[in-house]
Amino acid sequence: MDLYRENILDHYKHPRNFGHLEGAFVTSEEINVSCGDRIAIEVRLRRGKTPVIEEIRFNGEGCAINQASASMLTEKVTGMKVADVLNLTLTDVEALLGTRLTPSRVKCALLPLEAIHKAVQSVR
Repeated sequence: MDLYRENILDHYKHPRNFGHLEGAFVTSEEINVSCGDRIAIEVRLRRGKTPVIEEIRFNGEGCAINQASASMLTEKVTGMKVADVLNLTLTDVEALLGTRLTPSRVKCALLPLEAIHKAVQSVR
């Protein structure tokens, strides 16, 4: 098994930042109706002139790509400025996952990013 696949499976089996976040400032939920993947995001922000993601958690169900993407993204965005988080794209998600995604897996991998964007876009 290649290193990237092992990393995806590790994040799927042992997700980071999974669970409920007490005191979340913003929340969001996204569902992929074509496959049933569901992601809920809860974010606590450090307010100020430039809001920063202080803490983030996710929960939900989905395929390995979906859950690994959520786990990796929550690690990446912790400590990031909201403005920088809103600039993340599919290219960034593929870099985290370590692989180019097939068209059928793009929606699975992007669902967590869409939920994160939706949660923080109102706080710019």
